Amino acid sequence: MPKKKETTQSELETLRDIIAPSALEVTSNYIKIGTKYAKTIFIFTYPKYLASNWFSPIINMGQPMDVSFFIHPYRTEKVMKTLQGQITSITAEMMEREEKGLIRDPMLEAAHQNIEDLRDKLQAAEEKMFKFGLYITLYGDNPKKLDQMENELRAILESRMVYIKPALYQQKAGFNSSMPIAYDELLIHNSLNTGPLSSTFPFVSFDLTSDKGILYGINRHNSSLILFDRFSLENANSVIFAKSGSGKSYFMKLEILRSMMLGVDIIVIDPENEYQFLAETVGGSFFKISLTSEHHINPFDLPPIGKNENPGDVLRSNIITLMGLLKVMLGKITPEEESILDSAITETYSSRDITPERKDFSDITPPLFTDLQTVLESMQGGESLAIRLKKYTEGIYSGFLNQHTNVNLENQLAVFNIRDMEEELRPVAMFIILNYIWVAIRKNLKKRILVVDEAWWMMRHENSAEFLFSMAKRARKYYLGLTTITQDITDFVNSPYGKPIITNSSMQLLLRQSPASVDVVQKTFNLTDEEKFLLLESGVGEGLFFAGNKHVAIKIIASYTEDQIITSDPAQLLEIEKAKEELEKEEEIEEGE
Repeated sequence: MPKKKETTQSELETLRDIIAPSALEVTSNYIKIGTKYAKTIFIFTYPKYLASNWFSPIINMGQPMDVSFFIHPYRTEKVMKTLQGQITSITAEMMEREEKGLIRDPMLEAAHQNIEDLRDKLQAAEEKMFKFGLYITLYGDNPKKLDQMENELRAILESRMVYIKPALYQQKAGFNSSMPIAYDELLIHNSLNTGPLSSTFPFVSFDLTSDKGILYGINRHNSSLILFDRFSLENANSVIFAKSGSGKSYFMKLEILRSMMLGVDIIVIDPENEYQFLAETVGGSFFKISLTSEHHINPFDLPPIGKNENPGDVLRSNIITLMGLLKVMLGKITPEEESILDSAITETYSSRDITPERKDFSDITPPLFTDLQTVLESMQGGESLAIRLKKYTEGIYSGFLNQHTNVNLENQLAVFNIRDMEEELRPVAMFIILNYIWVAIRKNLKKRILVVDEAWWMMRHENSAEFLFSMAKRARKYYLGLTTITQDITDFVNSPYGKPIITNSSMQLLLRQSPASVDVVQKTFNLTDEEKFLLLESGVGEGLFFAGNKHVAIKIIASYTEDQIITSDPAQLLEIEKAKEELEKEEEIEEGE
């Protein structure tokens, strides 16, 4: 076996030269390390009570610093002996005051009670005593910056009755003590028992980290990972508000990719054709819904009857949904016309032998809008409604609405694209697609996410907004997470169903906002002025992320491969397209050779 080569003294010196700074200057108040300055401060006194999380504002300052804790345990029997001496002294003083006829001293009585409580807990091994040293080394580009940081630190801590001092003439010892070598050179300690010490360690800071779920981004407060499962929240719904180009669709596509890896099914309503490449890349379904499209959805489709459901209730529920859709399609409807429509829809279903008495609707072909029109024409007072419906059954819109369903949601990712749909028909298309999805979701229980991009289209109409809100309320029952995305928060919030949708969403993402809408955002989400300005100044993919009762500043980060799949940047898309064309040309040349 070859003999292990030992490191020579000259080799050690060379290694030290490599890792050592170019210069080191030690003064009474700071150390200069190369071009950087460092200053060590220590905590020398604590208040009587320490609240939990008292140190978290320091951790979340966002300033470069090193923090060291040194915890040296005391021997319990030695502490008990010391406390015995203190309790004897305090008892004697209290008796002396009583003999002299002096009034009681509350401070002495409180000290007596505290020592007795501590002795009891030490005796029962519920508490222990420690010598505790807390050192903080600040870093800056100049001494002025160090003084500024020290003043900020002092202001935060003194508001909690915690006092600090710089390690004057001990900066070298302080710097060494804050290095990760576990060597305490300062030796400036306070005696703390387990309770107060536990309020300091471990560090408590704003985080959204869990042991399951997906990575959503980086916590800008402390660079920790925002990692959790949205289905572990009170409900799995989410809302995303941001101005155009701030990264809302990028974030959503990133969540889709990562959720799919955990077996979650995804359904997307895509108004701007942003999800087609993603669907094609992962082998998902892409349905183009337009006036000339080959993909159709029949609003008269009925859901399967569940085990504990009444067929009559299911049919009635679908009739109510159709009434809401017809209000969006036909515009203003009088109460008389609404009554006529209700009767006409019921009769239309009856014409296909679909009645509340049936136990199963799956073996019957549902009616079309043509059938409804025929029924209306034969009803007294229904002629006007039939004429208004005719443009959807015989006119240019008939190819979209008056067809039997020929799409399905069998793939893990299904995208419904409505970019080429007439603007007038977009709310109608979104309503129909959502209703079809809702019917499909009720067939079998599984973990799903439904994404409604540019949801403000639906919020413009009361009936479609009400339908979206009802989905948000009932989604949890069907293991569904509803995500609504919009860049027009004013229109969204002004809808009577806008705020209820937000309050029924446990997860919320706010990216960069425009000055015109940021005040509405601040009021809606109860943001501080600092958080408001953060949203105004955030870069692309940066903002505030809310999950339950917690919220943090987030930075969305994707890997190179993910970025190539989900990017919406036109410049990047052109480069990708160009690269694909060059690759195809090279393959053609190789085949020719």
